[in-house]
Amino acid sequence: MNNERLEKQLTFCKELDKEKFIKRQTLLRDGATYEDDAEHAWHMAIMCLILSEYSNNNIDLLKTITMILIHDIVEIDAGDTYAYDYAGIQSQYEREKKAAERIFGLLPDDQREKYISLWNEFEENKTNEAKFAHTMDNFQPCMLNNETKGKKWKDNNVRLSQILKRNGHTADGSEELWNYQLEKFIMPNVVSGKIIDDKNE
Repeated sequence: MNNERLEKQLTFCKELDKEKFIKRQTLLRDGATYEDDAEHAWHMAIMCLILSEYSNNNIDLLKTITMILIHDIVEIDAGDTYAYDYAGIQSQYEREKKAAERIFGLLPDDQREKYISLWNEFEENKTNEAKFAHTMDNFQPCMLNNETKGKKWKDNNVRLSQILKRNGHTADGSEELWNYQLEKFIMPNVVSGKIIDDKNE
């Protein structure tokens, strides 16, 4: 049996295993174990299923979940860029674009084009699906940071202005989830001193 298409698809699937080794800066609820990219994607995908009713607009749920599942695959090559690593952010897009071309390039041509297009759509953040996927991408780590009593925010001296800038478009996907995130996750950690309150500086 010689199925070239299947062989390419399985090569891609095997490459995905590397995503399980990419550690993020977010801690799991035990406050000691670092989340990996695969766990992040899985958690967001389930959350999207549960929370999609709070999207500002009607969305294609399968398309949105697909974006969520594929958007960090590029970190197999590019590595995780911490949300508040401003030096790393400067080169992030170019590193990730190059990674997308290589990794999705393992697939048959039609699938390569489909998933690179979806990855680009997520990056451009213009469609309803991309906007809600971004909301999930910001909401999930914020939720975990709150669950771990703001440990990583405190360890990294994160400022309120940084968080607000990072979440500048979170409400574009869901105003309700953004308001909840601000009220329940962010501001209590400002009050407790885990997030530096620099709004009056």
